[in-house]
Amino acid sequence: MIIVTTDFVPGKEITELKGFVRGNCVQSKHIGKDILAGLRTIVGGEIDEYTEMMTEARQKAIGRMTEDAKAKGANAIIAVRLETSSIMQNACEIIAYGTAVYVE
Repeated sequence: MIIVTTDFVPGKEITELKGFVRGNCVQSKHIGKDILAGLRTIVGGEIDEYTEMMTEARQKAIGRMTEDAKAKGANAIIAVRLETSSIMQNACEIIAYGTAVYVE
């Protein structure tokens, strides 16, 4: 599956438009990682536990978007975007979305 943020795939021709596709993941904090992250805020620096958590959530959202595109018969997704929003105090959602197409 080709995934790009542009409205076209360089060197390829879009022959079919398959439609809007999306995938999302709601991720909550892990109490053990939350304690470590809290300690890290005291001394400063990157909070690796949250970086890892958000990376995993992004990968899941992109994977689900890809499955949606495959189900529609696409071999590429153009105009891909990622958004994050807070759902509640200890959880966030990542959504990946774009336009599924068939390219040759």
